[in-house]
Amino acid sequence: MKKLSRIILVTLVMITGCTKGFLDINTDPNNPTKVSLKQLLPAAEQGLAFSMGFTNDARGARGLTEVLSVYVHQIVVRESQDQYGATGSQFDINGAWSDFYSAQPVSGLPDYIGLLENVEVLIKQATEGGNRHYAGIGKLLKAYGMSQFVDAFADIPFSEANKFATGDLRYPKFDKGADIYPQLFKLIDDAIADLGTGDNPLEPGGDDIFYGGNLARWTAMAKSLKLKLYNQVRLVQDVSGPVSQLVSAGGLISNTGQGFMLRYGSQVAPDDRNPGFSEYYATQKSHYISPWFYEIMKGYNPRLFTGIRDPRIPYYFFNQNTKLGGSQAPTEYRDSGFVSIYFGSTGTNRNSSQDNSMTVFGLYPVGGKYDNGSAGTVTAASGTGAAPLRLLTYADVLFIQAELINAGVIAGDARQKLSAAIDESFKQVDFVVNLAKGGQAVPTIVGPDATAYRDKILAVYDARTTAKDKLEVIITQKWIQSFGFSGDAYSDYRRTGFPVLFNPNDPTMAPGRQAQPPIFGNPTLPPPQAKVPVALGRNYPLSLPWPTNEIEVNPNAPSQKLPDVTPVFWDK
Repeated sequence: MKKLSRIILVTLVMITGCTKGFLDINTDPNNPTKVSLKQLLPAAEQGLAFSMGFTNDARGARGLTEVLSVYVHQIVVRESQDQYGATGSQFDINGAWSDFYSAQPVSGLPDYIGLLENVEVLIKQATEGGNRHYAGIGKLLKAYGMSQFVDAFADIPFSEANKFATGDLRYPKFDKGADIYPQLFKLIDDAIADLGTGDNPLEPGGDDIFYGGNLARWTAMAKSLKLKLYNQVRLVQDVSGPVSQLVSAGGLISNTGQGFMLRYGSQVAPDDRNPGFSEYYATQKSHYISPWFYEIMKGYNPRLFTGIRDPRIPYYFFNQNTKLGGSQAPTEYRDSGFVSIYFGSTGTNRNSSQDNSMTVFGLYPVGGKYDNGSAGTVTAASGTGAAPLRLLTYADVLFIQAELINAGVIAGDARQKLSAAIDESFKQVDFVVNLAKGGQAVPTIVGPDATAYRDKILAVYDARTTAKDKLEVIITQKWIQSFGFSGDAYSDYRRTGFPVLFNPNDPTMAPGRQAQPPIFGNPTLPPPQAKVPVALGRNYPLSLPWPTNEIEVNPNAPSQKLPDVTPVFWDK
């Protein structure tokens, strides 16, 4: 990642993604300025990460997880995505779209960061120069990114996107998601073929900030991405044949280190830390941990995993407040040192400032502080920010296989895959800790507590009698391990209906630990329920609204959608 600070892309950049945000290397179409592959690749990879992760305004990163983490009830904010109200004019949606389609300058870095514009140039130049390994990586970045944007927005520019030669292609049409997906499978197959060629004139190395030029890992990622996409469309087409062949052939991501993760660093100037780490030095914090997410991990939820405390809690969350200490202001939700707000709340304490007492991201998702019970207000010195953005991990691959087996798409033992996926989820925590702990003393999580937790979850799974009920256990565990990147959790919920999400209009779902007065009861028992004042009049968004910046200037863009009645093609 530190290499990014030394990369200067000699390009001019326009404003938005598809319509006028192209990397303008074709200022003179007859004499394009060449940008090296070793410059284009890391800029494209960083652009993908920026468009997928959390937002950090100071550095210019804008990601879909900023909205989607709220929609899957891992995070609560006071912004429009609370109460499912994100619109096309929202900064995060416009910014993620722009980071995806165009190349943008990033504050503190001399680079023009963005996925698709850089990757289109990379694929073209690499192919023309016989550098098929670079071309293959570029195709995989494009396939992964396009699949995520289809899954989030439904219909998007694809066939005409970033074709900046002349005239009518300046304003690309929006392709149907159902028409895009088959082309993504072909793109992946082409990439695998490219990666399988012999020595190339130029080989990726340190400029590849995902895998350091390791082609075997890129090939495993490619096959795992195919598996993920087949699973995504399993409700609208028969995928049993290709999935069985893919799994039987092997070569999928098969260990923690092979995961598709962008590894952030701890450098401050220029900043190469995980964007979510900005909470540690922000003058005003904005990301509250969802009480619904917390209570499921804590074992408080009365319908699922009741009484089963998740050992990952101190790795996931850091309590700035002490167990018995007073909070900064009257709190809306508190359980011992855990302080937060409700999704959809209109309560009187919802807007109270809690910057110095609210629970914040921990070590695992963003490279923050491990919670050893010491409490205290966090600062930039409290962590490293060096936690990777986990886009497609070995745990994900195992959970996907468990879902496919449970659905009868392929043969196998879904329970065994679930067991392996839970084990890998804990190994993944240790993996991230070793990258991001810095000088913190952090215990290894893999051990007796993790094993005992896994066995209790498997007992819940065994007690379920239907495939649908067993699927809830699989997807809920996948949701828990995904914390830090919410794109797939959003897709999982719409595809499967799981995990069951908090409905503030349903009094039987109200989280129960309130802070006024604080309740310190038996933590092994579900807490008493609390009434949550809400005004939630919107239905669940089946896709994200298109960015206003796009539809206002692109004459080929559709009219703005109603998100709650516009599903993605695979959502049945």
